[in-house]
Amino acid sequence: MSTSGASRVSRSLSGPFAGGFLPLPTLAHVIRRSAALALVSGLAVVACSSDDAADSGAANNPSSAESAGATVDPAVAGDAALRDPRPRFRYPEAPPAPPADQPNPEADEAIDRIVDGITRGFFDAGGVTLLRESGDVRHGWFISDMLRFSGFDDAQLLADTFEDLTGVDLADDPDSERRPWLSVTNHLMAWDTVAYDGYVDDKAGLFVPLEGGWAPFFADDDAEIDWRLVSWGGVFIDDRPLGATERCAGGCIPALDDFPTTDASGGDWYPDERTVFGIEWNGQSVAIPLNVAEIHEMFNFTLGGRRLAVPYCTLCGSAQAYLTDQPDGSPVEGAAEVPVLRTSGLLTQSNKVMYDLVTSSVFDTFTGRAVSGPLLDAGVELEEITVVRSTWAEWKASHPDTRIVAEDGGLGRSYPLDPLGGRDLDGPIFPIGEADERLDVQELIVGIVLDDGTALAFPSEAASAVLLAGGAVELGGVELTESGDGLVATVTSTGETIAAHEAFWFAWSQFHPDTELWLPT
Repeated sequence: MSTSGASRVSRSLSGPFAGGFLPLPTLAHVIRRSAALALVSGLAVVACSSDDAADSGAANNPSSAESAGATVDPAVAGDAALRDPRPRFRYPEAPPAPPADQPNPEADEAIDRIVDGITRGFFDAGGVTLLRESGDVRHGWFISDMLRFSGFDDAQLLADTFEDLTGVDLADDPDSERRPWLSVTNHLMAWDTVAYDGYVDDKAGLFVPLEGGWAPFFADDDAEIDWRLVSWGGVFIDDRPLGATERCAGGCIPALDDFPTTDASGGDWYPDERTVFGIEWNGQSVAIPLNVAEIHEMFNFTLGGRRLAVPYCTLCGSAQAYLTDQPDGSPVEGAAEVPVLRTSGLLTQSNKVMYDLVTSSVFDTFTGRAVSGPLLDAGVELEEITVVRSTWAEWKASHPDTRIVAEDGGLGRSYPLDPLGGRDLDGPIFPIGEADERLDVQELIVGIVLDDGTALAFPSEAASAVLLAGGAVELGGVELTESGDGLVATVTSTGETIAAHEAFWFAWSQFHPDTELWLPT
C-alpha cells in the first residue's frame, strides 16, 4: 500500500490549490498552472464561466479540442443518429494481475514521485519510467487517470507505459485514434482489472488539487463508490446555494432551481417537433425542453406539492425524477434536511455523478441511492417517478394543463435549440468498457426496476411501433402505454403506473447488467 496517500490529500487541500481554479484539460497545462499558482497565494484562474462552458460545448468534454454536445434530438436527427455505426472492438484477454493487497514498493515509490512532482509543478517522466519497470497491470488505473489530463507528449509516454504493463497494442483499438485515454480506460473496464491497495488515495492526489469540492467524496472511507470507474467530465463542481442564478465561478454545469413556468400557450417559443421531458405528479404536470436540460442538467423544484430533483445525463440520454421530501413536506426519510442535488463534474461509466449540496453525499444517479457521506450512513434512497420523453406537441395535447419552463429560464438568457451539437453520433465519448451487445449502445430504451429488484428494458422505437400497430408491449408483469408520443409503464394486473425513464442502452445495461430485455416477436 502506498504510504503517503493521506498526506497527498491533505497537501492538496492546504496548498496553492485550496481556493480552487479551472485547469486546462491537459496534465502539462495543469503542471504549468500549478507552478504559476504557487507564486501567488489564493489566486483563482477562471478559463470560462459556467454558461460559457455549456454554450461552447466544454461541458462533459474529454478534450477542449473536441466539439461537445448532448444527445441528438431524434425528432430532428432521425433514429439513425441514436445508433453506433462502428463495429464493436473485441478486447483481448485480460493480463494477469496480482491481488489488490499484494504490495509493490517499486510502483508505490514511482507514484509518490509522480504525484509529488505534479504538486511541485512539473511532470516527472522518470517516475513514469519507474512505474513502467514495476510491471504491475493494477497500476494501469493510475496511468488512465493521468492520461485524462495529458497533452500529446505526456500521453505518448503514458500510453507506451500502459502497453508495457499490459502487453496490448493500443493501435488495434479504433478508440485509440480518438484518444489514448479512452482506449486505455475501456480496456481496464472490460477486463475489470483490480486496483491496487492505496489507489483511491493516489487518485485523490490527482483530482482534489483540481477541484477541492471533491475532497469529501474521496475522504469517505466507507463510500460505496468504485473509484476505478470515475473520471473527470470536463467541468467542475456546482456548489452554488439553492436558488442561485449567478454563473459558476469555476466553470460548472449550473443547476436550475425553482424556475418560472408558463402555460402551454406561453410555450409557443419551443418548436412542436422538439423533445421535452414531461413529468406528472399529483394532478400537475411540467415540461422541461431538451435544450434547457442540455444546459442545466439538474433541476430542483416543487410539483404537485412535492419537492423533486431531476438530473439529466446528456451522455446517457437519461432524464430521471426523484422525490426529495415526504408528503408532509419533511425531508426524505433519513435526511435531516431536504436534499438539494447538484452536478459534481465527475462521471462514472459515462454517467453523471450527482451529489447532495447539503451533506456532500454522493448519489448513484441511476438508482437514487446515496453511496457516500451522511446520507449513505442513513441509508437514504430516493423514490423515483416517471419521466416521459415526448415531442412538445404531443405532450401538451395529452396534458393541456401542463406548464413549461419559461423561455429565459428565469435568468434573462436565451437557449439555442441545439446548444451542444452532435457529440454522440460516433458513439460514447467517455469510457464504458465492454458493451452489452443485445442492442446498439445508443439505442433508447424504457427502463423499469421492480420492487424485487428485477430490471426490465424495452427498446423505445420498437415498442412504439408495436403500440402504433395496435399490439401489446408486455414483459415481467409490466406493460407500456403511450403518453403524448412517449411511453409510460404500468402494472399489467392493476394498471398502476410505476417509475420509468428512457436512457441509452449502454447506460442502462451497465447499471443493470442482468436486465430482462423485451424484443418484438
